[in-house]
Amino acid sequence: MKAKELLKKLNACTEAIEWVEDRTVEQAWQDCERGDWMLWFYANQYPEKIIELTLAKGHCANTVRHLMKDERSIKAVDAVIAYGYGLISDADLKIAAYVANAAYIDSGVADNSASYAAYSAYSATTYADDNAKDAASYAAFAVFADDNAYAAKKQNQKLTADICRKYLTLEEK
Repeated sequence: MKAKELLKKLNACTEAIEWVEDRTVEQAWQDCERGDWMLWFYANQYPEKIIELTLAKGHCANTVRHLMKDERSIKAVDAVIAYGYGLISDADLKIAAYVANAAYIDSGVADNSASYAAYSAYSATTYADDNAKDAASYAAFAVFADDNAYAAKKQNQKLTADICRKYLTLEEK
């Protein structure tokens, strides 16, 4: 199936539908340099694969660990990754998410985005919707806010796309 048809069926954003052109799903997955788009797609195409999605989101949020000034955000990212590897329970992950949300509320602009990347990594365990992309998009925004550089944001988007390819596997549906 052409990716464009599938993206339209899933109600993807216009920018993604235009970008995909005539690629197949597999070609689009290999060519994409937007981790936020890839997380969104995976959450909508494979909602049952919440563990894999959570692990990828944790690693995406971890790309801005160096910008997290609040230890609660760092611990939340560690918890999300641990959950993805099956090392902690749903309850433990939920506690870490609430703590990360408190860090998000208390933080400044750059750390706000980094903290929200940590919190949003948790949301994949609860929501298979637009929230799925948040870990990557807020990670990219945190880099942008910190460096105020478009190139840094694009570099982080590519990094999160590579993370998605590493941890998320496309399957026939």
